[in-house]
Amino acid sequence: MPVKVTFLGTGTSQGVPLIGCDCTVCKSPNAKDRRLRTSVMVESAKTRIVIDSGPDFRQQLLREQVKRLDALVLTHEHKDHIAGLDEVRAFNFINKMRMPVFATPRVQAALKREFAYIFSDEKYPGIPEVDLYEIGEEVFNVGDLIVEPLSILHYRLPIKGFRIGGFVYITDANFIPDEEKKKIAGADVLVINALRREPHISHFTFSEAVEMVKELKPRKAYFTHISHQLGLHDEVNRELPGNIELAFDGLQLII
Repeated sequence: MPVKVTFLGTGTSQGVPLIGCDCTVCKSPNAKDRRLRTSVMVESAKTRIVIDSGPDFRQQLLREQVKRLDALVLTHEHKDHIAGLDEVRAFNFINKMRMPVFATPRVQAALKREFAYIFSDEKYPGIPEVDLYEIGEEVFNVGDLIVEPLSILHYRLPIKGFRIGGFVYITDANFIPDEEKKKIAGADVLVINALRREPHISHFTFSEAVEMVKELKPRKAYFTHISHQLGLHDEVNRELPGNIELAFDGLQLII
């Protein structure tokens, strides 16, 4: 079953351009150098999900003219991946449904802290209506999409990557256990974070991401969660092997 993948955002936690920055990347006129916070939409003919809802969630959905959303799937609890949860109110109204939100117990606990009003016993009119579903180690279904969780590390923070058919999505990672690498083998498309060139405590660097792609051997790979420090989109792309490209906001793939 083919899926369509739309990159809603490909930037790091501060986005690109950064507030107050006058570097070449932040001042670039190239639309591919303008990166909202990292998020991706995956859809079959029947089902549409979004992985992560950061601070730019509303802007991303407006840009892509999204009028139906079947579920939200979360990788981890950092604000650049959950801050837009409130925006699911639109789909409560338009689609006349409570929004299924798939997350690990740790992430669910963070949602209840950060969005206490959503989960309060005293419901204020118009608040988002969500149903939480637990992500463990087992494969789960969202409509006709079969989602396989991957257990990854973001420094010491356990996060989830996901495999959906031939598509693998990993963001905010700097370590993939060997047993999880086996689940990635044979992927048609691997999306993986490549923050910058300099070492970072919790993200793959550009060179580390290239080496990981060489090890995992997907047919094609795209880098995401990119900072302004990596460089101009077109220049960096020219450095990459033929099966690797930088993703950019709005990029669409059929896999």
